[in-house]
Amino acid sequence: MFTIPEQFSAASKASVEAQLALISSLTNKAFESVGKIADLNIAVAKTALEESNVAAKQLFAAKDPQEWLSVSAAFAQPAAEKAQAYARHLAGIATDVQTELTKAAESQISESSRKVLELVEELTKNAPAGSENAIALLKSAIGNANAGYEQFTKNTKQAVESLEANLNNAVSQFAQPAATKAAGRASVKK
Repeated sequence: MFTIPEQFSAASKASVEAQLALISSLTNKAFESVGKIADLNIAVAKTALEESNVAAKQLFAAKDPQEWLSVSAAFAQPAAEKAQAYARHLAGIATDVQTELTKAAESQISESSRKVLELVEELTKNAPAGSENAIALLKSAIGNANAGYEQFTKNTKQAVESLEANLNNAVSQFAQPAATKAAGRASVKK
């Protein structure tokens, strides 16, 4: 049988180790997401540069303003669609990272809660008479903390879903008028 100080020492050590593991996991996920975003931005920049060169050559080769507007309109729609795809891809990366971070945090918090409850149960067995109220209070506090975390997690998930929906909506609204205007200008000038 362990004494109470030894139990707290072991629990504290396990808690610190678990927190370090969680921080390491979250840091790795953050670096992975930064890498994905960097790769996405490099690919977008490379593609944009290539397409800009093609567009510039075609614009300089235009023989009259009407042809110039037609070429401009031809590049406007794909550019708007690519901006929309970029925003969706970026939102997808953010959603994936949020999901992974939430899973890691939930797992860690669940394990920590389980260990704390085990410690409280062990302390309950060795508790002196008359400490039932203090133990009940401690168990209640742990239960309330777990319920608060669950609510926080639920609210965070809803906020991320709302942000993603708003981002997709904003990109769609931005992309459609830009492409429509460019196409409209080309057809009006004909």
